[in-house]
Amino acid sequence: MTTLQWVLIALAGFGGGVINAAVGSGTLLVYPVLTGMGVPPVTANGSNGLGLVTGSITSAWTYRSLWRDRLNVLRWPIITGCIGALMGATLVVSLDERFFVAVIPWLVLAATLLVAISPLVARWLSSHRSTTSSLPKLLWPYSGAIGIYSGYFGAGQGIILLALFGIRYDTDIQRANAAKNAFAAAANLAAALVFLISGNVDLAVAACIALGAIPGGYVGGHWAKRLPDALLRGLVILVGIVATIYLFSFR
Repeated sequence: MTTLQWVLIALAGFGGGVINAAVGSGTLLVYPVLTGMGVPPVTANGSNGLGLVTGSITSAWTYRSLWRDRLNVLRWPIITGCIGALMGATLVVSLDERFFVAVIPWLVLAATLLVAISPLVARWLSSHRSTTSSLPKLLWPYSGAIGIYSGYFGAGQGIILLALFGIRYDTDIQRANAAKNAFAAAANLAAALVFLISGNVDLAVAACIALGAIPGGYVGGHWAKRLPDALLRGLVILVGIVATIYLFSFR
């Protein structure tokens, strides 16, 4: 790769780290950049996962004051999410790559639509809030299912997690976002380990993504929530539309 390509990958990692901290759709930005530069799809997915997990860890650390006192509630949802992520990542490396290539454009499209309708989700959440007292026995089955999706591809997982934690965990959106970041860091790390062990990671590419994602996760954790929601959502949707068109064009 040229120097310019490495710079673009690092910038994509930074943007993905910011987006993941605030919304959870950073893959929509990073994955198409990698495939556009000729990285094979499964390797691009694995490198994206390993690179962006550093940003997820950074953003989770930034939010630690809002989740570490709730570990007794979050422990099992995170554990089942990690198990699900291991299963999802194992599916990616076990199935024929042609299946992955065929389904990814549809997943990107679904994730983009999910981001687009997130205001409707937020309104629905406002009328279906529950208290934390009912949560421990109800969170883990859902978090396990989301973990499978996170391990397989994961774009848009943040919206799903915010909906889940907003309904079953806490009415405070910042508390829900903190739980989302803690869950995503753990589940994405579990999936990244599968990709790494199976050899479906380009370590140089992953390191370059991480170079951008680490400060991106920090910035996202501190500042992205201060951006106008409409602006941030619009940027993510724009990236998703471009990515969807690109991926469908080169199936």
